[in-house]
Amino acid sequence: MRLALNALTDELRRLKASGVERVSVSSEAIEALRASFRQPPPAPPANPEAAAIAPPSSVKEARTASVAAALPVVVLPKGDKAVKWAALLQTVLADPVCVSKLRPGKKAVLGVGSLEAAIMFIGEAPGAEEEIQGEPFVGPAGQLLTRMIAGMGLSRAEVYIGNIMNWRPDLPPGPDGVQTGNRPPTELEMAHCLPYLHAQIEIVNPRLLVALGASAAKALLGARSFSALGEVRGRWHDFGGRPLMVTYHPSYILRNPTNRSKRLIWEDLLKVMERAGLPVSEKQRNFFLTT
Repeated sequence: MRLALNALTDELRRLKASGVERVSVSSEAIEALRASFRQPPPAPPANPEAAAIAPPSSVKEARTASVAAALPVVVLPKGDKAVKWAALLQTVLADPVCVSKLRPGKKAVLGVGSLEAAIMFIGEAPGAEEEIQGEPFVGPAGQLLTRMIAGMGLSRAEVYIGNIMNWRPDLPPGPDGVQTGNRPPTELEMAHCLPYLHAQIEIVNPRLLVALGASAAKALLGARSFSALGEVRGRWHDFGGRPLMVTYHPSYILRNPTNRSKRLIWEDLLKVMERAGLPVSEKQRNFFLTT
């Protein structure tokens, strides 16, 4: 618990130094902290050697304690953005928790794009294609996001694209040993990876953030800040002094390939364009208006 609290304290100090004034904490996390302080310290074991090999009372509790104690503390080196980003990448690749979550032959994933980008897109987690290539948004949803960015008059290389998670949340593999499908990351998984996302935001220093989907929005706004994405989608929020727009994940369009669903996301991106000072043509304003 001491290691977890030290890691949490260091991360809060770093966030404060980078301009973050508010941090959302779930009621469950607060109660867990209170409970840890209410518990008396354990008595010394009568047989220290036996206690050292005693199994945990719960495998789940042991895993939770292990991940909490290993929350990363990111210290960026001096130097320009490229130096800092390269150091961050090596930190992620060496993170024992990240490494332990990777299936054989798969890769951890950090963001890509311009380190001078004014707009940063933040998704949920790597999928099947992403964990193979080690790059975010390269599968079908990523290809659609690239077209959406092009519709804004930008190229993929002119923005920065990242994820909350640095590994693909696991599901039981099929008979062939291959994972099929994806699941949303847990709060604990997101808590582990968030320091790496904060570091990317610090390095790139974008003017605007765009959260793609519910998981990204919950990680940035707080897991208990809304129950349905529609409650927060399409309007500006504040994240550490930066404007944050929440919209649907591109996979929403893949599941609902109608002009109506495309228009919902496009209206949000029009707001991003206007806030970023990008030119907006009449043609762009009228995208996906036909039924």
